[in-house]
Amino acid sequence: MYQIIKRLFDLLFSLVIIAVLIPIFIVLFPWLRFTGEGYIFYYQKRVGYKQKPFDIIKFATMLKDSPNLGTGLVTLRNDPRVTPAGKFLRMTKLNELPQIFNVFKGDMSFVGPRPLVGKTFEHYPLHIKDQICNSVPGITGIGSIVFRDEEKLLSEQKGDPGEYMNNVIMPYKGELEMWYLKHKSLWVDFVILFLTGWVILFPSSQLVYTVFKDLPKGLGKG
Repeated sequence: MYQIIKRLFDLLFSLVIIAVLIPIFIVLFPWLRFTGEGYIFYYQKRVGYKQKPFDIIKFATMLKDSPNLGTGLVTLRNDPRVTPAGKFLRMTKLNELPQIFNVFKGDMSFVGPRPLVGKTFEHYPLHIKDQICNSVPGITGIGSIVFRDEEKLLSEQKGDPGEYMNNVIMPYKGELEMWYLKHKSLWVDFVILFLTGWVILFPSSQLVYTVFKDLPKGLGKG
């Protein structure tokens, strides 16, 4: 019943949001078209439900050849590969808006484990990979809230940011996603949606640890 209600909510709410976002799209489309390298959308293969790959849709915020430049799949604060328009879109999270079409199609849900590219996904232990992919991935999730400013965190590391991502962030993200799978419900989903909006407005807020007191501890949180 949970999955049926969740899919109905995703379908209906995505239609409403698409209608509401049309004026924003009208502004953003030409801005992206005539700045940076002139392309509007960015498509990237991600690992989806039952490990089936799908194309996630975002607004283009980086140079086209970014995966082969600089720090590769790791994006840092003030990354030179980010376009001027992209910097604003990433800071406000507006670059994530086109994923609403992924939700409408059924590739994603509003809330769920965050879908990763294949190379990053492989850094999860096998038991976590198998369980995470039994849930439809989400635009937001508990990991997205906890790591709301991942670029800043990676930029502050003195060593290799890629190694820190793989050896520190990814294991903790895996535990957070496992926590979600254990506790997922319509109520938890709605609270995560609220907290997502909250941390966009108040990036330094630690409210998530007050609301969900039993989150896995890590990165200085216990």
